[in-house]
Amino acid sequence: MDMYRILKKECLNPTVTLMDIEAPLIAKKAKPGQFIILRVDDEGERIPLTIAGTDKETGAVTIIFQIVGATTELLNHKEEGESITDFVGPLGRPTETEGLKKVAVVGGGVGCAIALPIARALHEQGTEVHSIVGFRTKDLVILEKEFEACSSKMVMMTDDGSYGTKGLVTNALEELINAGNEYDEVIAIGPMIMMKFVCLLTKKYNVKTVISMNPIMVDGTGMCGGCRLIVGGETKFACVDGPDFDGHLVDFDSAMSRSIIYKPFEVADHEKVCNLFKKEEA
Repeated sequence: MDMYRILKKECLNPTVTLMDIEAPLIAKKAKPGQFIILRVDDEGERIPLTIAGTDKETGAVTIIFQIVGATTELLNHKEEGESITDFVGPLGRPTETEGLKKVAVVGGGVGCAIALPIARALHEQGTEVHSIVGFRTKDLVILEKEFEACSSKMVMMTDDGSYGTKGLVTNALEELINAGNEYDEVIAIGPMIMMKFVCLLTKKYNVKTVISMNPIMVDGTGMCGGCRLIVGGETKFACVDGPDFDGHLVDFDSAMSRSIIYKPFEVADHEKVCNLFKKEEA
């Protein structure tokens, strides 16, 4: 039975971890915007995580995850050299980047891990990339150097002003639009509420906006049907129809109320796992 070895583990901030998993076939095929589904062990639940990068030479697939639920807690207790049971992908449709000349990539929190490979792909094809990344506070900042490397303009925002500029990503985006930047497209990835407000702003300026509904999954709900959403009045499934959608057509309010449904279960499961590890360490 194939096991997927952890080649590298790195703590990006107190709640976000990066891992390189040995999965050469996925590394060969994966494109920005696609995701994998993993199980930590035979007993584990299946959770989807976006592919944050690949290395065809070493066969490594990079995942970046936030420790929010039972499964991400279990995964975070795995160390380099150990293996996980299942790692399936690439799944979902890749992000469409063809023909774009100038794009604003907006990332919020751990959503930046999903936005980065898209920003890189755009940069590599010669697109002018303006990146706006936002975090609650300085301690939570991730992937700053990586964004700088693939962006001709990069704006760092924090809610509390402890790093970069104080304010929301929408403030920075509106400033850039008002400064005369004409974007072919805005790509926004982050918490649902952030994507909603980016879309309200870009609608005002009539700028096409693509959002990724991976956050439904990254939040650790990972339950079938959890990715159902309404786009342009029709029911879609983020895992097969997406994860990218036209942000101006997404019903964010229904998606947000759906994603909250699973939170109490996830919190309870997470506490069980944490208590298990505490007992082992005692």
